[in-house]
Amino acid sequence: MEEKKISNKLALVSGIINENPVFVSLLGMCSTLAVTQSIEGAIGMGILFTLVLIGSNLLISLLRNIIPGSVKIPCYIVIIATFVTIIKMLTEAFIPALYSSLGVFISLIVVNCIILGRAESFASKHGPIASILDGIGTGIGYTIALLVVAVIREFFGTGGFAFGIYFPLPKEIHLVLIPSEYTISLFTQPAGGFLTLALVLAVIAFYKAKNDEKKKRLELLRIEELKRKKALELQKKKEEDAIKAQELKANEDISKEVVV
Repeated sequence: MEEKKISNKLALVSGIINENPVFVSLLGMCSTLAVTQSIEGAIGMGILFTLVLIGSNLLISLLRNIIPGSVKIPCYIVIIATFVTIIKMLTEAFIPALYSSLGVFISLIVVNCIILGRAESFASKHGPIASILDGIGTGIGYTIALLVVAVIREFFGTGGFAFGIYFPLPKEIHLVLIPSEYTISLFTQPAGGFLTLALVLAVIAFYKAKNDEKKKRLELLRIEELKRKKALELQKKKEEDAIKAQELKANEDISKEVVV
């Protein structure tokens, strides 16, 4: 299989911003809507997702020249399912509260189109180091997307933030920023997930359109400036040609006078 070259920096950064799986590619919507009721849930899913993605990317990259093309998708799913099973068992053993909170969505990482997409489009075409960095970058981008949605939902839905509910911290921390009578319970419900994600995507689309318009305007100004410079150069050349023509004519007249 042909191996493509890519810089390690690009492999790491592209999944965070330019190819963010949620905000740009609009993948993984199910888990994004389901596990973002709290910041802890979003962080937990982000960590588990990233670990599975790194492991599957690495193994698929190592086996990319061995796996037959006719059965590569089933092989990818088996590899991803293996890592999901390992992560699921470890989570149940060491972080049971997080395991109970995420529930079936841990198992659904197997069919998450982000992981399968990175396996097909990246890990199967690049080396192990680049594939690991791609997994880290994409995982960070996915986690950031979950956190953005979770912060909005938990803040407006509960009036604050809670820590230590799912993760085994020494003490639970509850930050209350809005009185309970002013909270909007809609944000803790499934409809609140759709609403929040739609608002975030709308804001991103607005700023993207604004930046594209700014780039287009700057490009038009650059083109106009080039046209103006070109016109000035042509005008200057015409003036120089006219001066040369006048000088040539004057020289010819002088030559005629001398001959006469």
